Parts: sequence; structure tokens; C-alpha cells
Amino acid sequence: MLPRSSPQATRAHARRAKALHWPVQPVSPALRRWLKAPGSLTARLRALGAVQVEVMSQGTKRLWPAERRLLRQASGHVREVILCVDGQPMVWARSVTTPRALKGPWKALKGLGTRPLAELLFSHARVRRGQLAQHDWQRCGPQQARAHRDWQRLARRPHRPAIATAPPGWARQSVFWHHSAPLRVMEAFAPCMRGRFTP
Repeated sequence: MLPRSSPQATRAHARRAKALHWPVQPVSPALRRWLKAPGSLTARLRALGAVQVEVMSQGTKRLWPAERRLLRQASGHVREVILCVDGQPMVWARSVTTPRALKGPWKALKGLGTRPLAELLFSHARVRRGQLAQHDWQRCGPQQARAHRDWQRLARRPHRPAIATAPPGWARQSVFWHHSAPLRVMEAFAPCMRGRFTP
């Protein structure tokens, strides 16, 4: 193991820090811009067409490791949705907070329904967003498999057009703060997004 003070250790630490924030595997320039784009994702999607929110699940669930570290508990309130543009799924998103926050600063989450989360996050002056970073999920692991299952479930819903987009791969995450209460939001992008970035 390298001594912490050595130049090699410093460079190794810098490489690990960079890998935590953005993908180490190559992605298209457009998809990288989606991953780093600030502001409301819903607003950017609306530049591509009509946006619909398909709620896949909402309620108390066991948290993923990164969520447990942030919220310091094993379970929390989880909302999972798919954002569609003109009927085609584009983004799988998961937001989590604590049951306590759901009764306080983030209580509006319970009545959000099929409205975009962005209406809550970007319309309140006291909501602050932390740094955007890569969501570190294992390729073909259980977390990504969950998003893929929702993609398939959506395709089986009645009166839906055929899904022409592949399930999401690359994902990002950020934490929104409201009166010191965290809300972690993860957004995973379908591969077709790599050529459709909206400035």
C-alpha cells in the first residue's frame, strides 16, 4: 500500500475522486452533457416534447447503500418514476428521504402524484441543491436491474405505445436540502438520450 503522503498516493486519490464524480467509461459528448446539466431536467425534456410522469412505486422501502449513508437509516420514503417524452420513456428516477422529513419540509412529496418532482424542487426559494455526481451503480447489478424491470412493467401497461427506447444505463445523483432535511434524487438516462441534448 502506498504511503498517504507519497506523490503516487496523491495521484491515486485524485483518480478515485474523479471516478466518483463522473463516468470512467467513455460516453458520448451529448450524454455527458445530460449528466452534468444543471437546473430542471423536466424543463430540458419539455424542449424535446410532451413530458409525462409514470409513477412506478412510492412508499417506505429499504434503502440502497449510498442512501443509507446519507440518511443514516435502513429504510425511508422512496418514489420511483419514469419520465416519458411523447410517450417514450427517457429517464428512470428515484427520490428518497426520511419519514420524518416527509412529515415536515418534504411533506409535499406525498401529494405529488404524476406531477414532476421539479415543480417542488425548483419553485421553492429555500430548496438548495448539492453537487451533481455520477450515481455509482454496478453494471447489470441489482439496482440497475430494478430500473430495467420498471421499463418492462411500463411496456405492459394497457393503452401504451410500443416502447422503442432501451433501458437506462448512465445515471447521476444529487441531494436537495430543505430546512436541513435531505432529499436524494437519482436520474438514469436511456441510451437514446446521447443524441438529444437540449441546451
